[in-house]
Amino acid sequence: MSLANENKTEQVKYPITDRVLEAMEVSKRGCDELLVEAEWLGKLARSEATKTPLRVKLGLDPTAPDIHLGHTVVLNKMRQLQDLGHTVIFLIGDFTSMIGDPSGRNATRPPLTKEEIAVNAQTYYQQASLVLDSSKTEVRYNSEWCDPLGARGIIQLAAKYTVARMLERDDFTKRYKGGIPISVHEFLYPLMQGYDSVALKSDLELGGTDQKFNLLVGRELQKEYSQEAQCILTMPLLVGTDGVDKMSKSKNNYIGISEASSEMFGKLMSISDELMWSYFTLLSFKPLAEIAKMKQEVLSGRNPRDFKVALAQEIVSRFHDAGASEKALEDFNHRAKGGIPDDIPEITLMGAPIGIGQLLKQANLASSSSEALRNVEQGGVKIDGATVSDKALKVEAGTFVVQVGKRKFAKITLS
Repeated sequence: MSLANENKTEQVKYPITDRVLEAMEVSKRGCDELLVEAEWLGKLARSEATKTPLRVKLGLDPTAPDIHLGHTVVLNKMRQLQDLGHTVIFLIGDFTSMIGDPSGRNATRPPLTKEEIAVNAQTYYQQASLVLDSSKTEVRYNSEWCDPLGARGIIQLAAKYTVARMLERDDFTKRYKGGIPISVHEFLYPLMQGYDSVALKSDLELGGTDQKFNLLVGRELQKEYSQEAQCILTMPLLVGTDGVDKMSKSKNNYIGISEASSEMFGKLMSISDELMWSYFTLLSFKPLAEIAKMKQEVLSGRNPRDFKVALAQEIVSRFHDAGASEKALEDFNHRAKGGIPDDIPEITLMGAPIGIGQLLKQANLASSSSEALRNVEQGGVKIDGATVSDKALKVEAGTFVVQVGKRKFAKITLS
């Protein structure tokens, strides 16, 4: 979507104070794009002069039951704007989840059922509140205004956007040119997400870089409804622990914010030294000047591990507490020396003898039997310190310590 007609030199009607400039700096920290900067500066100045908070919107579809650190990149930005005194709106896309976001897809996304959405939505806000100040957060569900639209309203909404403009979207263009089917309902997703901005009268909408098209649709629809257009702030997609792909549960390169403290700490310590700096910028609340000083110290010969420990402790403390962070560091150092953590979970299972794949799955040491067997194949499974190499192994009754990879342990009693 072209911004050629945007007024990038909008006249700022209110004084640009030091507080306004500070708010602008906070807004831009770590962001990929801020559209349109002059408009956002004007909104900040107006807010400061009139003491009227701006409305900052973030929508998340509850497509999975848990939130990982990749989701918190935009949540952190929301919290920063919240701390500046603005109203943040945490929008749960219970209606749009039933359509399925086509962003970045090369095939139609299977829509979720109402039951699946309800289950996932239960944990979303609870986990988001570990980042946001829940007492100052407006929580909304887009079914509030999308359901009442009905067929007539959705047709009228669809009349405000053309197919040609929809096909400006990269993933739609590629699929169309490649002869890959595009269902008509997929065009409704950006329209409904855009209508959320109309319903909420948002001043700023946040999202990942893959959401830019959807956010721009919201901006255009607000103009259609004679509202002041929202500004758009996109944040980079957090690279996962593999250092290659964006953080994703499907890629198994994620760090869940509800994971055990030792697991979270260990995963953070596993990222590369180079990736660490991106994590500092996008996840840490440390000032940018302090992060720059850390980089300089590493260039001068300091061990980057020292700062990776600091990052891991900050993140673990945020989602657990300082005590859990210290204990996680102790466990990490203990494991690094070949030891077993003191507080591993104790699990009782029935059904001996049981296949190694099923054992690991039932003990929550692997998400599936196939993943468990891959770990065996890669030499990553140990029972009482001995590496398991036989994927067909039947484990007999008894009590033993099972380890998967470097960080997952459990004391299992099998009967």
